[in-house]
Amino acid sequence: MATGATFAALRHRNYRIWALAGFVSVIGTWMQVLGVNWYVLKETGSATSMGFAVLLQAAPTLLLSVWGGVLADRLPARPLLITAQVAHATLAAGLAAVALTGVGGLPLIFAISLATGAVSAIEGPVMGRWAATLVDRETLGNALALGSLTNSAGRILGMSLGAVAVAAVGPALLFGINAASFAAVVVALFAVRPGAAPGLAGPDGGSNRGGVRAGFAYLRGQPVLLLALALSFVLGSLGRNYQVTMAAMSDGPLHGGASGYGVLSTVFAVGTVVGALVAARQRSLGYRTLAVAGMLASGLQIVAGLAPGTFSFAAVILPIAAAAVVIDTTVGTRAQLDTDGAMRGRVLAALAVTGSVSAAVGAPLLGWLAEHAGPRQTLVLAGSTAAIATVAAAVALDRQRTRAALALVAPRPRHPVRRVAWRAARIVRPAGAVCVIAPAGVGVGASRLGELATAGPPARR
Repeated sequence: MATGATFAALRHRNYRIWALAGFVSVIGTWMQVLGVNWYVLKETGSATSMGFAVLLQAAPTLLLSVWGGVLADRLPARPLLITAQVAHATLAAGLAAVALTGVGGLPLIFAISLATGAVSAIEGPVMGRWAATLVDRETLGNALALGSLTNSAGRILGMSLGAVAVAAVGPALLFGINAASFAAVVVALFAVRPGAAPGLAGPDGGSNRGGVRAGFAYLRGQPVLLLALALSFVLGSLGRNYQVTMAAMSDGPLHGGASGYGVLSTVFAVGTVVGALVAARQRSLGYRTLAVAGMLASGLQIVAGLAPGTFSFAAVILPIAAAAVVIDTTVGTRAQLDTDGAMRGRVLAALAVTGSVSAAVGAPLLGWLAEHAGPRQTLVLAGSTAAIATVAAAVALDRQRTRAALALVAPRPRHPVRRVAWRAARIVRPAGAVCVIAPAGVGVGASRLGELATAGPPARR
């Protein structure tokens, strides 16, 4: 793919505006994350209390994301997003006030952290659906990959600038900068021109009946999406929680200490940038890409458990981080493209919940294994389990694709006249072509029809 295609989504004016505003907002967000952690740690001297503040921001995703998905499918995104940005700015200003005056102290910091997590949980599916309307279908995967690049670069820059600022003047400035950063998003929301690109349609307000139960019912009827979400959960819980395994390896067999952990964290962040660029260069992000990236990450995780030193471990960590971004981008792209437009917000909410649950389950599990079995053994065991799960998911996804192709092949008619026409059509049409007239009730994403139409007859089993 040409180098210019790596940034194909930037050809769209709306996406350029949105990406720039998002970059500013991400920098402010990570400055605030660092500021909260530093404030709590300074006041309590407890890493556990710091972790509790992080948990408060993540926990609402489990409960509120599904409702955010319903809102995303029912209501126009722009008013919801503007309201969310105002709420975020107000909460960040509240943190700055607490840091400056000391009024409210830790209880108020924890309460604001919880409220911030609640706003983010509801906002997430709306934001995802809105972003998909800014580009066309062909560049959606590229846009999501560039979004990962923006998040990674913004995280690195935000944490770096935040570390300097918090050491110089304290966390209040970080909170104030974050509050101001949301103004960029509001300006972008007003600057974007609806309909400038033929992207995925937003909610139409008519066909989006039903609520959370309707979303779950829809997902139960989408085996391919369920397989992708299940694989994402396994890879996320066993192969993504490197904050735990990197710390355990650095403090244990690698003997790197805090400085080694800092090096590994930096390398991992660089790997996420590389992964975003790799994903952006792909012409299409399909389920084969998901399986390949999953196998790569799982195999390298086993190798990481055998790495003799910090630098060899870092050399393996970088492609693992890159593969993780490719996995996330691929799953996000399929969730956007292979779902009914009336349910897209609820599917994105399910994806967010999957990510949160995988982090909540995987982190303590890996920590317990590292403590009782050893960090190296934990990496090898988790990598092997993730590899087996990836192979099983790849086989199941292939079977689902075969069934979909069989369902799309027009049956031989029984009526004599129609049978003659059917035979004539087979003479005109190449023998390997597949008719894409699906019978009623067959749920195949529109983006898959083009693949099936040129895929030839399904393999015999």
